[in-house]
Amino acid sequence: MPAIVLFDGDCNFCDASVQFILNRDTTGNFHFASLQGDAGKALRERHRISDSVDSIVLIRDGVPYIKSDAAIRIAEGLDGMWRWLRFVKIVPKPIRDFGYDVIAKHRYEWFGQKQTCKLPTPEERSRFLDQQPKPPTR
Repeated sequence: MPAIVLFDGDCNFCDASVQFILNRDTTGNFHFASLQGDAGKALRERHRISDSVDSIVLIRDGVPYIKSDAAIRIAEGLDGMWRWLRFVKIVPKPIRDFGYDVIAKHRYEWFGQKQTCKLPTPEERSRFLDQQPKPPTR
């Protein structure tokens, strides 16, 4: 099963991060769901992730990772030199997460909020859980 990235669907920086991942994940390791969407909410509930989470979340092999742990594990799964970011793990987690928190706190101020979205290609759309067709109800 692919890893799932939960992201803030209203954040320009978060959207740019998803586009960055899509462009560097040619093997389709990652699927995506916005924290605000139905799939994201269901995944947060299933993995007991707080509604107030203010971080990108990676769920891989049933284990949720947040903040810098999520970012590093995502980088490890990308093509090219990004895998080398795994060495950031030598920085103590409190310091890594402090840097992450500074960006997260100011992301709307620095990068703005989305008013429109880039339309994903059909291939990209298949990797967004909120874009999957809903099963018929009886």
